[in-house]
Amino acid sequence: MKLARYRSARDHAPCVGVVVGDLVAPIGPGAGVAGQDLLLATAMAAATTTPGHPTPDHPTPEDPTPANPRSELLVPEQERPRVRGGDPPDPIGEPERLADVQLLAPVPLPPSIRDFYAFEAHVATARRARGLDMEPDWYDLPVFYFSNPGAVLGPGEAVVIPPGTSELDYELEVAAVIGVECADVDRTCWREVVAGFTVMNDWSARDLQRREMALGLGPAKGKDFATSLGPFLVTPDEVVGEDGLPRGVMTASVNGEEWSRGELGDLHHGWGALIAHASRAARLRPGDVIGSGTVGTGCILELGLVHGRDRYPYLGAGDEVTLEVAGIGRLTTPVVAERPFRTADDGEGARA
Repeated sequence: MKLARYRSARDHAPCVGVVVGDLVAPIGPGAGVAGQDLLLATAMAAATTTPGHPTPDHPTPEDPTPANPRSELLVPEQERPRVRGGDPPDPIGEPERLADVQLLAPVPLPPSIRDFYAFEAHVATARRARGLDMEPDWYDLPVFYFSNPGAVLGPGEAVVIPPGTSELDYELEVAAVIGVECADVDRTCWREVVAGFTVMNDWSARDLQRREMALGLGPAKGKDFATSLGPFLVTPDEVVGEDGLPRGVMTASVNGEEWSRGELGDLHHGWGALIAHASRAARLRPGDVIGSGTVGTGCILELGLVHGRDRYPYLGAGDEVTLEVAGIGRLTTPVVAERPFRTADDGEGARA
């Protein structure tokens, strides 16, 4: 199932809808937390796996998060919403063309954003260009950092170049969105807690990030100004291959020219390992975002290190970045020097 939050072309009201082809049909109001909760509950209700039946994780030789006998779903199964046979809920209004509506971030108010570092090609290239070998512990430990849940941007929403940076970069990623409160999740049961996947752009100010991390902390101001999510939330069955693992070609284009290309299935640490690690001795909540980290070739930092900065310059005002993941959708963001003036009725408004 493919779900969207969007602003109707008829009355500009925010809605949650089911996407079929080039149409979206409303199933309920989509404003703020209530809309986010409806979208997540609908996605969880459409789950195609049966609770208690394990699904495969990426075959990591030595997983640092062992099978967990204490795996805990904090919402009892009988209280979780269900949709008969996985069918979409009945619409409450007439469908509209996707081309006519304004798509919004599927999860505008995540309780938290954890972004991992799980693609070996990206990590290895960046380290090799700096004369460094791979850190052996990376293969055992799926590390992440916390980003800013108050800086989420939706499809088409401009990213503002942060003050003090001349090295604005995109990062081509996919995010899993948690759909049920849980803790200590066993890595083989990740589909029981994931509502779906969305495209994620982890915007980065590389010069700010470099200064911060040289001091032993961060990333902080080099990352916390924006994270783009969208355009849809797709349930796991939409992107898993025959082996039960999420797969799909990932691309990034700048001003219409493809710069990055990778494969979602190339994760070294699979989604089960990421979610098991994130939830170990910690409570995950509906709407929590779990980022994959950057796919190989998926940022300007990496491209410039390999091919030269003249070929791949950092972004400036007037540029437009489009990330696309097969089976999920296309997320486009314009780059601006200043935040465009918006009334309370534009975009997300006050995100209430």
